[in-house]
Amino acid sequence: MQASKTTPARIEKLTGVKGMNDILPPTSRRWEDLEDRVRGVMRCHGYENLRTPIVEFTSLFVRGLGEVTDIVEKEMYSFEDRLNGEALTLRPENTAGVVRAAIEHSLLYNGGKRLYYMGPMFRHERPQRGRYRQFHQIGAEALGFAGPDVDAELILMAHALWQALGLQDIALQINSLGQPQERKQHRDALIAHFERHADALDEEARRRLHLNPLRLLDSKNPAMQDVIEKAPRLLDYLGPESQQHLQGVRDILDANGVAYQINPRLVRGMDYYNLTVFEFVTTKLGSQGTVCAGGRYDYLMEQIGGKPTPAVGWAMGMERVLELLQEQGLAAAPQALDAYAVVTEAAAMPLAMQCLQRLRAAGVSVLMHAAGSEGLSSLKSQLKRADASGARYALLFGADEVAQRVVSVKPLRDATRVQLQRPIGQESQWAQSLQSEA
Repeated sequence: MQASKTTPARIEKLTGVKGMNDILPPTSRRWEDLEDRVRGVMRCHGYENLRTPIVEFTSLFVRGLGEVTDIVEKEMYSFEDRLNGEALTLRPENTAGVVRAAIEHSLLYNGGKRLYYMGPMFRHERPQRGRYRQFHQIGAEALGFAGPDVDAELILMAHALWQALGLQDIALQINSLGQPQERKQHRDALIAHFERHADALDEEARRRLHLNPLRLLDSKNPAMQDVIEKAPRLLDYLGPESQQHLQGVRDILDANGVAYQINPRLVRGMDYYNLTVFEFVTTKLGSQGTVCAGGRYDYLMEQIGGKPTPAVGWAMGMERVLELLQEQGLAAAPQALDAYAVVTEAAAMPLAMQCLQRLRAAGVSVLMHAAGSEGLSSLKSQLKRADASGARYALLFGADEVAQRVVSVKPLRDATRVQLQRPIGQESQWAQSLQSEA
């Protein structure tokens, strides 16, 4: 009796998590270009790279960001470690992690530190243009410096990056949140103001009124804008020292010709800020207009368990900067290969590979045609692939070349150039010509 045949069950196709995106070639080239430019700007300003874990204890963010913030209340990816029951969180931002690392490793033992980071952050929110559940930030933090000069330095550093990238239509807004006592006086005045207009407040605003009234100023509810505009301004409650600090920042920006607007409603989303706060904003990205933001946070290190230490920093969204570059036609072009290696016979492969490794060691980018299951394809097929690769030259390793220990260099992008032969074993002498003769 013939055995019955059964159709194997179809395996479900797996996809990425919504709001957490793959970055594929050639788009990844744009990311690399931005990262390289950032490293150059950071190096010019004396900032050093710091890399912190993606996972931190949940208490770090609750204590550092504030319990009554959108991030802590709604957006964090938090979970319990199955091995020991510890409450852990995928970092929603990295300032708290940088401060934690500075305390844990005594980074400020010999004085202040200027640091920067790059990497993914995670917030559980509705994905939209420029806002994702896994997003990427570049941040700069200056720990141990109290003066307005470093506030201005960080703003100027971000401004220098816009110039290096060629970006336009990015406006700077600044404000001062003063010091705790000044904020308390303003807080009391805010509560009294909003209590007088309780009928105009939405449910979220009523809930936050006595917990964190400053956050009401950041509401996007159109029905509340008139009440918000009439609310007491924190700038009017600043004492002489806070006013002097803000003026110090303004003087440096003015001296460097950096335009800005004082925005008395600028409050930022985290509780740890004091004195200077700022945002770089654009009208080119719809509702996600903030490209880079930050400010001073002189009390965060103490909140996390360290000694009182002044600090200031910013973070920028890489996705939003890349969107702006694309919008303004400034996206980095894919980097062209120098050469594509065409090998038509298996016997030529050892010598060809030897030559290619020497060229790569000399800085030449070479893509080698790989054999398929049926062996190496024809010369015509390989040359077609070489042309499609975008490489400037094809390196031909045929039977005649191997016998003479040479490689034929065929120009692919300039019909006026002639095919040449170069000696194998002397790659260091002619490698540069593959790059400079483009």
